[in-house]
Amino acid sequence: MQAQPKRALIVIDVQNEYVTGNLRIEYPPIEQSLANIAAAMDAAHAAGIPVIVVQHLLPASAPLFASGGPGAELHPVVVERPRDHFIRKQMASSFAGTDLAAYLQQQRIDTLSVVGYMTHNCNDSTVRQAHHQGWKVEFLHDAAGSPSYRNAIGAASAEEIHRVFSVVMHTGFAAVLSTADWLKALHTGEVPQPDNIYLSNRRALETR
Repeated sequence: MQAQPKRALIVIDVQNEYVTGNLRIEYPPIEQSLANIAAAMDAAHAAGIPVIVVQHLLPASAPLFASGGPGAELHPVVVERPRDHFIRKQMASSFAGTDLAAYLQQQRIDTLSVVGYMTHNCNDSTVRQAHHQGWKVEFLHDAAGSPSYRNAIGAASAEEIHRVFSVVMHTGFAAVLSTADWLKALHTGEVPQPDNIYLSNRRALETR
């Protein structure tokens, strides 16, 4: 029988910038992801799972997440809910330049459940670093999201970015699942598992 995980829920950068500011989440719909973030926070608190809230802050002159500006403020969905630990960061990974690793070790956490924004940036960076440093990771794909991009290399829709990063994460960096399935796992004791690179590739080849 598999040992039950000792979880912490990390709520990454749920800030006004992504909802009403200059970098709005397009997929999944922001109302859906915010509702799922709220549900995950409420369930974690009820289950005694530590809730870690992360806020990204940049200099006041920055076009995004400017310190002291409305866009950098935490969204009310997060502000109105209990939290056990609070982190401010300036880089993509929630581990970079913060006390996150020390807090997880102090609390004897072995599994990090990740929600928030953005799927392909701060979430992905945090998930990969957690995995590389020995934590098991769960990523709630419908409690996260992405915007669309266009630059000199090309363009990608928000749905494409979110989907591709979620698929890649599930090849070993994290167990990627819906909020509903995560809530069910809390209730049943089932331990979500990631897939792997080899089987993910085999399945893709078999469908050609």
